[in-house]
Amino acid sequence: MRSIDYTVTEYFDGKKIFNFLRGYVKISVRLLRSLKTVENGIMLNGKQARTIDIIHTGDTVTINIPDDNTMSIPIDYPLDVVYEDDDLLIINKPPMLPMHESHNHQGDTLANAVAGYLSKKGKPATFRAIGRLDKGTSGIVVCALNSHAAARLSGKIKKQYLAVVTGKYENDGTINKPIYRPDPMKTYRTADDRGDYAVTHYHVEEAGENYSLMRIDLETGRTHQIRVHFAYLGTPLFGDRMYGKEDERICHQALHCENLTFKHPVTDEEISCCAQMPAEMTNLLEELRKRR
Repeated sequence: MRSIDYTVTEYFDGKKIFNFLRGYVKISVRLLRSLKTVENGIMLNGKQARTIDIIHTGDTVTINIPDDNTMSIPIDYPLDVVYEDDDLLIINKPPMLPMHESHNHQGDTLANAVAGYLSKKGKPATFRAIGRLDKGTSGIVVCALNSHAAARLSGKIKKQYLAVVTGKYENDGTINKPIYRPDPMKTYRTADDRGDYAVTHYHVEEAGENYSLMRIDLETGRTHQIRVHFAYLGTPLFGDRMYGKEDERICHQALHCENLTFKHPVTDEEISCCAQMPAEMTNLLEELRKRR
């Protein structure tokens, strides 16, 4: 169980616990309903409380979030942990590790690896990844260890990617083109005006005659957005078998989530994390640099 204490500020003096939890703690309606049904789910100065109880400046309001035992099958897999506390587990995901279990992947995903890692620490927690990375894409993944952290982080994480694309770019730019899913049974996307609004901003980090290393900020987060947008410009990512072609120098798309920033869901502290590119991408760049 995750127990979190909050001190009532002067603004909420004389107000109900409900107003404090929704306005200050920013707890979700779903979690609030759940806590009302749990013994000692909500406490005021160490005693069980109701959401209608009145609070005063300096009081301590505690929420006790029950453990969620809906876990994936744990496996023993070495995780590259970037940051960890009672609410978050941030990992540098290797490129060929899928995120979630599916009919094609059972017991060999990041969800399974996280379950194994947490089990060793006696921490049962559902795999709550905030956002996702495609199989073949490496980099930072944020996992919330409770429902409150997950709700507060949703849509609040700013990510920055590195991609190695085919073709030389000389100027920074923006790609503003909707992304469409032609077949609902397939993951393939295409740039098409029938699709959803999608905007990608890119900065040229370095460029040779036949490649460019891009630093990318996403204004939207559509599935395969970076891969689709650069393929639309005629410069797909190296190694992208779906939107470009195979490359013997790299066995996956050359795409890496390098850094992210967000406010901690409990403390509001600014968190910034960074992860180096995998060896496959750095080796690819070294090979490309030799030929420019």
